[in-house]
This record gives sequence, structure tokens and C-alpha cells, in this order.
Amino acid sequence: MSAHENPFAFPLAVPGDCMVQPTDGMTLRDWFAGKALNGMMASEAGVDPYSAEWVSERAYLVADAMLAERLK
Repeated sequence: MSAHENPFAFPLAVPGDCMVQPTDGMTLRDWFAGKALNGMMASEAGVDPYSAEWVSERAYLVADAMLAERLK
């Protein structure tokens, strides 16, 4: 997945010479997956008998679909 397809969600550019190290932040894919995970955990999809791995995998599937739709 390229940087164009999965940009950073919260890039931080620090101009000049300072003691704070700039960071690119999390990717948009991670941000989307976190939002999807939040929704799933708040609904029936996030409760037992589903495992953490199952829910996490589904969250990233939703994130990938959101990134694909974004590029259309």
C-alpha cells in the first residue's frame, strides 16, 4: 500500500530548530480501523463469542474498504 493510498492521519511538521521531534503520526488506515473497532465494540459485533483477533481483522477490512472508496 503506497503513501498516497494510505497517508498519515495526523502529520506534525515542526518548523525551525526546536527540541520537539517531528512525527508523521498514525496512518489513515490505522485511524479508520480504530474508528471501525470503536463502533464494533459498542455494538453486538464486539462482544463474545468473537475474539479480539476476529474483531481486529474485521476492523482493518473496513478500513481497507474505506481507503479504496476514498480513492474513487
